[in-house]
Amino acid sequence: MDKAARAERDGWSRRRFVGAMAGTAAVVTVPAPAAPPPDPTPDPAPAPHRQAAAEPGPRPLHLGTYTSVEGGGKGVSVARYDPVSGAVTDAEPLAEIPDPSYLAVHPDGHTLYAVDERADGAVTAVRLSDREVLGSRSTGGSGPCHLSVHPSGRWLLSANYGSGSVAVHPVDASGALGERTALVTHTSPAPGPGQQGPHAHQFITSPDGGHVLSVDLGTDTVYTYRLDAEHGTLTEVSQAHTRPGAGPRHLTFHPNGRYAYLANEVDDTVAVCAYDPATGRLTVGEPQPSGASGDATNYPAQFVVTPDGAFAFLANRGHDSVARYAVEEDGSRLRLLGTVPVGGDFPRQCALSPDGRLLFTANQRSGTVSVFHVDTGTGALSRAGEPFVSPVAVCAVPL
Repeated sequence: MDKAARAERDGWSRRRFVGAMAGTAAVVTVPAPAAPPPDPTPDPAPAPHRQAAAEPGPRPLHLGTYTSVEGGGKGVSVARYDPVSGAVTDAEPLAEIPDPSYLAVHPDGHTLYAVDERADGAVTAVRLSDREVLGSRSTGGSGPCHLSVHPSGRWLLSANYGSGSVAVHPVDASGALGERTALVTHTSPAPGPGQQGPHAHQFITSPDGGHVLSVDLGTDTVYTYRLDAEHGTLTEVSQAHTRPGAGPRHLTFHPNGRYAYLANEVDDTVAVCAYDPATGRLTVGEPQPSGASGDATNYPAQFVVTPDGAFAFLANRGHDSVARYAVEEDGSRLRLLGTVPVGGDFPRQCALSPDGRLLFTANQRSGTVSVFHVDTGTGALSRAGEPFVSPVAVCAVPL
């Protein structure tokens, strides 16, 4: 299917169209909401290099792709990565799921979930021990592009980009999904500049577990809901608005649960957000640099934060880099350290290994996965060999 035809597809056409089409930055200090005044003393010397012991032997790396585009994959595959060297090898099919563009694993590690990013959206469960598909359930919307599992393991949260809605499904003891318990469409506020409707891009749980939050690119809003832990229903409790036209895409929390970092896809910015666990209220700070430079149009994709909360990394599509930030003042401030080329084209998603020592980027247009060693003392990134070939790679989940 050519680019123009893809641009005419249903509500998530822009998302698919952007993916098909489309040096070191100066150190800057950026303000954050409710942050204390900057410390006038110089930054301390970098902490000594710290490396946690990695588990011996290869670990699984689950890969999601588009199956309905030219050169795409055949569903979800699983490769192996060495937790010390970062080398990725031995990819093989896991499950034939249509357009599994985002993946998540149950907290117990036994079940993988994938979106089916189609007009008739669905989510699918796969048991990892024997690779049996446990079934699919309708998300009640079009183009689901993100999903996550509630920390309790009892609920699956999904975001329908095309229809601008979020859904909840129960998870039973086997990991299989039950019938949908909630479906909420973002009807207010009105779509932002250049948008024709809401576009839910993410649905996650706050670190305290008391609230679930949905990021909507179309309405320039992050919605906070309270999830009924017994019935799986949603009650909206607050909205946080970016500036018009920001196009928020992904939100990632600091480990302390009081701050989060927002990637704004459309206006090529990021923001530090303050979060109140008691009320679920999020406060979006001022726009800040994504680290991208030059003439290429850039679309920030996703933040990840190291387990100790000391550094944050941002995947930049277009600039094709990872921006490095020092996290300061207990999470309330980001300081841009620079960028590192990913060695691939259009890093759609990024993820850290569980110990935080490796960073993976899924590079959609080049069909590769890049792996970096993370210096846990300085936040420096160094490439772990050549990128691993994976057709139309859009999601990489290391376990």
